[in-house]
Order: sequence, then C-alpha cells, then structure tokens
Amino acid sequence: MNMCKNIHKSIASSLAAAALLLGSAGCNDFLNVVPDDGLPSIETAFNLRSSAIRYLATCYSYMTLEGSMGNDPAMLGSDEYWDLYGRTTTNTTGRVPFTMSYIARGNMTANSVFANDWADMYQGIRCCDIFVDNIGKVPDMDETEKAQWIAEVTFLKAYFHFNLVRKWGPVPIVRESLPIDSSVDEVRVHRNNIDECFDFIIELLDKAMPDLPLINPSVDEYGRVNKAICAAFKAKVAVYAASPLFNGNSEQAALVDTDGTTRLFPEKTDDEKLVRWTAAMEACREAIAVSEEANISLYEGDDITYRMTDSLKTTLTLRNAFNQKWNSELIWGNTQPNPGTMNMYHKLCMPILNGYTDMLGGYIFIGVPLKIAEQFYTVHGLPIANDSEWANINPMDLRVGDDQHAYYICKGYTTIKLNFDREPRYYASLGFDGGNWLGQLGNFNDLKPEDVHYVACRMGGTHAKRGNQTGPVTGFFPKKHFPIQATWTGNNTFTGSGTTWYPWPMIRLSDLYLLYAEAINEAEGPNGAHSDDLFKYINAVRERAKIPDVKTAWDTYSNSPGYYNTKVGMRAIIHRERLNELAFESQRFWDLRRWKEAAAEYQKGIYGFDIVSALPEDYYVKKFIYEQKFGLKDYFWPIPRQATLRSTLTLCRTSVGNLRIIANEKSNIIINNINRIFAAGFRLCR
Repeated sequence: MNMCKNIHKSIASSLAAAALLLGSAGCNDFLNVVPDDGLPSIETAFNLRSSAIRYLATCYSYMTLEGSMGNDPAMLGSDEYWDLYGRTTTNTTGRVPFTMSYIARGNMTANSVFANDWADMYQGIRCCDIFVDNIGKVPDMDETEKAQWIAEVTFLKAYFHFNLVRKWGPVPIVRESLPIDSSVDEVRVHRNNIDECFDFIIELLDKAMPDLPLINPSVDEYGRVNKAICAAFKAKVAVYAASPLFNGNSEQAALVDTDGTTRLFPEKTDDEKLVRWTAAMEACREAIAVSEEANISLYEGDDITYRMTDSLKTTLTLRNAFNQKWNSELIWGNTQPNPGTMNMYHKLCMPILNGYTDMLGGYIFIGVPLKIAEQFYTVHGLPIANDSEWANINPMDLRVGDDQHAYYICKGYTTIKLNFDREPRYYASLGFDGGNWLGQLGNFNDLKPEDVHYVACRMGGTHAKRGNQTGPVTGFFPKKHFPIQATWTGNNTFTGSGTTWYPWPMIRLSDLYLLYAEAINEAEGPNGAHSDDLFKYINAVRERAKIPDVKTAWDTYSNSPGYYNTKVGMRAIIHRERLNELAFESQRFWDLRRWKEAAAEYQKGIYGFDIVSALPEDYYVKKFIYEQKFGLKDYFWPIPRQATLRSTLTLCRTSVGNLRIIANEKSNIIINNINRIFAAGFRLCR
C-alpha cells in the first residue's frame, strides 16, 4: 500500500480542474479507489539504475509529437498547410482523415477537442514527481548523476506545464504531491492565474539549469535535456509570457476563477507589461551566451560536399538547417517522430516529379496556400508590397523560365512572375508548378539545370490532379522538409529510412536569435540600449539567407525608407522574418496566437490555383478554397466535456497499482541509445 500514498497533485489538479468547470460529482469515487494488491510497486522501478533509466524514459515519453501531421495541431491546424478536400471522411482506400485539419476549419468545440493531451500532460507531470520522490533510493548511482536526472525531469515538468498553458491558458499548477487520503477540499484545487503559471514554469527551469550538462557528452544521449536546451526553452517561455495573448490581455480580463473574484488574466499597465519583455530580453541574451559556449552556431552548409553552383548550395543550406539531423544549429531536437512518421510525411507532401510516373500511389494530398508563397520576400529581402521594383509587376502575370533562373525554374516552362526574383528561402522551402526540385537524382555533383527534376502540376503534367485523392491541392508544396537524400523509389516508398529521418527541430539558433530581436524591440524599441544586438541577430539570419540586411533592404529597395525606425515598423519586420525563416516548422500556429494576429490573418482565406486546368492562362487563376473562421474563443482550447472525474480515474487506476513495461524488446536500445528513450520504458497511466 506504500505505493498508493503518493497520488500526485498533477492528477489531482487535472481532476479538480475538470471539476471546476463540470461540477464536483465523482470526487468521492476518486477517493474510494483502492489499487489491486500483489502488483509491482513503484519502488521496484528504483531498485537499480538499469530500471530507473527506464522510468526516466517514461517521463520523456509524454513529450508531444511535434512535427506529426496526425498529432501536432501546429501542422495542419493553422493556415500554413492545406489538406485535400478537407478529408472529413475516410476515403475509399481506408485512410483516416487528419483530424488536426478540423482545427484549421474552426470545428473545435467542447464536444470535439482535437490534440487533447490535457490528461497526458498531467500524467507526465505525475511521473516526474514520482521520479524525483524516488530516485534517491537507487543504490548504484552517484549523487551527481542523480542530480542531473532530477534536473532533466524538472525541465520536463516545466515543459508539460508550458504545453498546458500554451493550449488552455491559466491552468492548475502542480507543485508537490498530495497524499491519497486528501480531503475533497484539498483535491479541488483552482486554476492559477496566467502570471503564476509562467512564473512557476520559469522557476522550474531555473531550478533545473545548474545540474544539467552544457551539452550531451555522446551521440547516445542526443535528445536528452542539457543546459543549452534549458536556457533556450526558458527564453522561449519568457517571450511567450511577455506576448500580448498572455501579458495583460485586456480581451480576457473578465475571465475569473470559480470564486468569482480571482482574475485569470491580471490587468497591467504598459510599464508592467514592459517588465515581462525586459525579462524575456535578458533570458534570450543568456540563452545565446550558453549556446555560444556550447559551440552552437548558424548552419552554413560547411558539410555540403557536392559540387554545385553557389545558388544551389544556398538553398540546400537553408533546407539542411532544418532537416539535416543534429546539425550545428540545432539546440533542441525532438526524437519522438520516428522514421515511419517521417516517411509518411514525405509521401503526403512530395509531388510527382517529371520522369517519375511510378511515384503515383494514392498519396500526396497536403499543399501550401497561395498566401504563404506570397509571404516570402523578394530577392531584395522585402515583402512584395514594399519592394519598389515590384510596384508595376503583377505577380500573377505569366513568365517563361530563362537562363538567369534556370536552377530554380525549368527553362522554357511557363509559370508566373510570383516565382521569379524571390529570396533563396522561397526556393528552399517551396515546390511549385515549373519549379525545380533539388533531390531524387542520387548524384548532385556538377549539376546542370536540365538535370534537375521539376514539378509539373497542370493537367497533362506528371503531378496533375488524378481523381479525389492525389494531385496538387493549391499548386504549392512544402519542400523544406525533404532532405536531399529523400529519394522516391516508387510504390509509395522512400529509400532508407535512416537517410530521411531527422529529429524534429523544437528550437534552432535562428529561432532564438529572432526571439531576442523581438524582445529587444518590444522592451526598448529599435533605437534603445540594445539596438546593436537587435540588428546584429536579425541580420545574421538574413545574411545566411543571402538577402540584404534590414537597413540596406528598406533604405535602398523599398517604397518606405526608414520603416525599421519605429517599434511598430520593426515589429512587422521581425514578425515577417520569423514567418519566413521558420516556415513549416510548427511555429506559425503559435506565433500568430501569442501575437493575437491569428484572427486577422485567418480572415484572408485559403486560396490556390485552378488545378484542373491545362493551359497556364487558365491554371494561374486565383481560386478560393476555404474561408477560415477564428474568434476570441479560439485562442485557447476548450475543456472537453467528456473529461469526467470517473473516466480520468479509471485511466489512472493502473498507474497506482500496476507498473508495467511496454516495448520490452526495446529496453536495451533505450538504455544504450537515448534517441529512442521515448519509445519504451515504464509507461504509467496508459
């Protein structure tokens, strides 16, 4: 029965939070639960280091599946991708729909909550608390290693809280365990206000930082939390805490807890809001310093050995910064998405290239809306609307591929002016009709333009629409996710899962640089004490992308010189820079929300081209696809009505009385290779 005396506050919090909104019925059922006798105890997991590390794997296993089309709301739940025909029903081949796309269509309600990991996060928190309470019992570990493992799960506890806050806003925070015999009043905790939530998360990260290694000492431990990850994540949390959605959000000011008086979003003066931004600025600066100490640097393509033109190396560098596993820029990579997940993603998004008709197999139904293509800069590093050289250019006018653009656009192919004279990130990130696709060849040395495969989306082309399940959705494709080694071999198969798998980038250095620039601007404006750093770090990202620095771009090529001199102007520049640099990386979904720009952006609608046309003049007609709806209620997830106390309790009953091992056959792999630590080990509350 000893194992029953540490029901953790995480579960109590999740249950109680449901009670806050749904009433207190069922609390007595929770308190009356008695676990089965004779089953393995919690202590069994901590009798040796070899079993304790599998419990550590359990704590990691609750990390969210960021980068997964089927699990990550930031993928199909925004306006960055679009799913063919909505796929609201199972199609004739038996494939299930992508439920995350329902979020993008405004279909989330309290009765239909998608990406609902409320219980998972609190269960993960509980596992972390159990770990901290028991790791001291392990006899064959030294105190230094124990301290490091405690720091890791302390970080994870902060991460789980952050994921809850990012989705649901103010939530009950979990500080410590509650005994099993706690009274109903003790269990019925309240939601903390938003400032308390963020302060607690940052408190946990500060507590974890000192005992973490600067970097992971070996490849076997890649994916585990280190000091660089912790510092960068703290910076991101601090920026979120300072952002308009959370920092004195006046639109949520009327929201109070069940006591009727406690404001969940405290009102703030402008000066009080600036305190958060100043703290975020300092957190970002510290994180950059830690990253530099850890020898993390912007990926510059130094390992690219192919003999190719400088322009192709630039686009490949920009792709590799995202999809080249464990490159110099990656601060935190999530190993949860396995090779099979990546392989499926490639099947869903890669167009059928010219000369590869055997690539057709019933997939390829994820596209990119037209407005995302329009969002990228011109070759001058400016939005199209602000580039003076584009003042008399209609981006939808036809133009034929020429020698100047031969490595980007198929020579002699008729496309539109939108695809010409764009920044390298446009060609690194997007596939489009007539656009070349670096990959699939196997040999990339001394490439000639005519050797590079291209996309042909119009009717009669290799990737023309076929039936209801394949073909272009909008006319654009997310090329950024495809490593150059990803080669389609026909029959829906890519060569060697080891060559196409990579850890999903949770935080890259360019992300951190832009967070720092954003925090400086919001705290001080573009002409404050840290203005040199502001321009230094945003320009470092732009320089890697081979576009002019901010001042040169706006003073030389724009119709609005000096636009960067105001906080409002610089804010728009930084926001656009993040959207371009981090496109298709599960960032836009959250950024638009924390900036409170989602409603305005989604009102622009989803558009593409007339994909059933053969002639360019007919194909390149802007076609309306979907009108997104987004209101104040959509900024946060609804608490699911189905989350009753009884059902949650039933789920967690075995977590108290039955400690079990999943995927036993992988236990040795877990111990020897932390990259797979998430796949197995002790899994509670499942």
